[in-house]
Amino acid sequence: MGRSRYKFIYPDQTYFVTLTVLHWIPVFTRPATVNILFDALRFLMKEGLKVYAFVILENHLHMIVQSTAIDKDIARFKSFTAKELIHFLDKNKVSQILEQLAFYKKAYKSDRAYQFWQEGVHPEWIQNEEMMRQKIEYIHQNPVKRGYVDDVLHWRYSSARNYAGETGVLEDVCTVW
Repeated sequence: MGRSRYKFIYPDQTYFVTLTVLHWIPVFTRPATVNILFDALRFLMKEGLKVYAFVILENHLHMIVQSTAIDKDIARFKSFTAKELIHFLDKNKVSQILEQLAFYKKAYKSDRAYQFWQEGVHPEWIQNEEMMRQKIEYIHQNPVKRGYVDDVLHWRYSSARNYAGETGVLEDVCTVW
């Protein structure tokens, strides 16, 4: 999980995680880049990952997730999406973002030309129902607090619609926990 001091203490439990693009570069501004994240989540969900809540903003995402080995699943998610997103940026000649990903890459990552994600995920173990509710509320309110929308249901890339009984972009969000 990188060189972060934060660890998944109980890898089979439920965690609130944040994944941030290196140097807060806004990459998730087009459906094509966001769909790479959704495709990876759908794949992992078929393998047992449970997604309880999520929000994707232009340069980071928050999720509440659980699996039998959440540390490994998050590492797989970050590795796969980084490769796919860098490939997408290269194929579409988005050189400005690629140059930033190369410039801000950690020096010891000499085995690659780019670094996509910041290291670590700062996992927070969901210890009880009150904490679960608080984190779900935080996730869904994130676009509202940033001034992007006035209502949580208006943000397309979140699980708020799933919790409102509507169909969300990510279909199999676990709203019962």
